[in-house]
Formats: sequence, structure tokens, C-alpha cells
Amino acid sequence: MDGLRQRFERLLEQRNLATEALGALEAKTGVDKRYLAAGAATLLSLYLLFGFGASLLCNVIGFVYPAYASIKAIESPSKDDDTVWLTYWVVYGLFGLAEFFSDLLLSWFPFYYAGKCAFLLFCMIPGPWNGAHMLYHHAIRPLFLKHHEAVDSVVREFSGRALDVAAGITRDAKASVSLLQKDK
Repeated sequence: MDGLRQRFERLLEQRNLATEALGALEAKTGVDKRYLAAGAATLLSLYLLFGFGASLLCNVIGFVYPAYASIKAIESPSKDDDTVWLTYWVVYGLFGLAEFFSDLLLSWFPFYYAGKCAFLLFCMIPGPWNGAHMLYHHAIRPLFLKHHEAVDSVVREFSGRALDVAAGITRDAKASVSLLQKDK
């Protein structure tokens, strides 16, 4: 339990938008920011469990901070943070795809959105316990390396067909326009 408390303390010592807001709130109210953060986490958890719009809140949590951190990573000179957030977006995209096909069933399970939010937060955790990094290296990457040549072949085939269809549509549209112009 002390290890979790120490991590929580270190998290609150970092300088970011959330800790600055907690510091300002602490200065105004006189309530320790540890209690404010714990209260906010408790309210957020209860809302995810019982609140209306939990799906929206969960999606905002899974998108807004990672988008902000991704923009900061793009603007930084380091490549390491780019890789961290690209990995997150790969996992997020695959999770979103899986959720699309199972959401009607899963959303009826109690505490689904709390679990989804916990999963997305797990995927954002900085450091060695980053869930996106773990999932990518233990599940997604091995599958990708095993099947990427077949997927590339299918993509090439479909893109060739799509170009042929687009060229045919363009040719037909040009012919129709030229016929209309001749009739005038």
C-alpha cells in the first residue's frame, strides 16, 4: 500500500496541467491537494459507475490527454516520446475497433465504462508498466510481424482496384461533361 501511496505522491509532484490546477485549488480552499485529487478520483469513479454519459466521459479521458501529449511529443526533439504515443494510438485504434463490434453487448455489463476507463488509463501510464507498450510488444507486434506481408498484399490489391474504379468514374464524368457541353 505504501508503494501505491508513494507513486501517488510522485505523480502529484510532477508539473502538468492537472497538478497546477490542484495546486491553485489547494491555495484557494486550504485543502491538501492529495485529498482534492483523491476526492476527484472518487467522484470520477462513481460517475463512471453510475452516471449518465459515462461513455462520453470515458472516451474523453481516453482521447483528450493522449492527444495533448501527442502534440507535445511531436513538438519535442526526442523520438522516444513519439514512439510512446504512437504505440498508445495503435492500441487505442485496435481497442476501438474491437469495441465497435462488441459495444452493444459489453455496455450492458455493470461497471463496463469504469473498466474501459481503467484500461485506457493503464495504456497511458508512463514508465515500465505502460499498458500500451506491454500490449504492443506482447500481442500486436508478434501478430503484425507474422501477417504483415499478407495484409500488404491485400492492401496493394484493393488500392489498385480503387485506382481503377476512380479512373473509370473520372473518365465517365469527363465524357458526360463533354456531352453536356456539346448539347449547349
